[in-house]
Amino acid sequence: LALSASGVMTDKETDPRQESLHEIRKQVNDLWQNLLYPVTSGNETDGMIYATCEMKPSSKIDADKPQVTGQILFRQCYSYGRLEAIFYLDGFPLDNNQSSRAIHIHELGDLSNGCDSTGGHYNPFRVNHPRHPGDFGNFLPKEGKIRKYKTNLFATVFGPYSIMGRSVVIHEQEDDMGKGNNKASLENGNAGKRLACCVIGISNKNLWEEKLPEVMDKKKR
Repeated sequence: LALSASGVMTDKETDPRQESLHEIRKQVNDLWQNLLYPVTSGNETDGMIYATCEMKPSSKIDADKPQVTGQILFRQCYSYGRLEAIFYLDGFPLDNNQSSRAIHIHELGDLSNGCDSTGGHYNPFRVNHPRHPGDFGNFLPKEGKIRKYKTNLFATVFGPYSIMGRSVVIHEQEDDMGKGNNKASLENGNAGKRLACCVIGISNKNLWEEKLPEVMDKKKR
C-alpha cells in the first residue's frame, strides 16, 4: 500500500507536503477501495456500496432470553458519502413496556465463542464511549420488532477504518451513553450481556431495496 501511494505521488511529480488533505485522503481511499471492492461509474451499484449483517442469537445466552434474528443493512456512496443503516430485527418480547436495547459495532468478526468472542467496541481512535464509530445508541422494540432507518452515521465501509468484517452486537440492556460514572460506562455504556451478533459483509442492493420501503412506512405511522 505504501509503495502504491508513493507511486501515485511520483507519477504526479508533486511534493507530498504540498498535497491538500482532501487529495491525500482521496488517494488512500482509492487504494483501499480497489483492494476491497472495485467500483466504477456506471456499474450496477453506481458507486454505492451495500453491506449486510445476518443477526443470530448468541450461543452463550440462556434459552429464556430473547432470540433475536434479522438483518442490519448498510449503504454508503463512494467515497465521501455518509453511512446509512437499516435495522430490521425480530425476536424481542411482545411487551411494549420493555427497555431499549443497545446496538454497537465490535472490533472482531469472530463468532467462535458466540458473541463473547467479538471483542470490545470498535474504537480505532481510542476515545471514550459513546464516541466510537458504530455506537448506534438505543433502540426500543415495538411488538417484538425493531424497524429503524438511520442516516449520517460516523462509521464507514471505506478506507483503513472500514467496518467490513467486524461485528454488530445487540445487548440485553440500555446504553447509558457514557453517563454511568464508572469505567465500564466509558467503554461500553453498561449495556449488559450480548444477546445476538453478526459479521458485516459486502452484499448486493436487493435486501436494501426490499426492506427500506417497509421501514420507511412504519416511520410515517
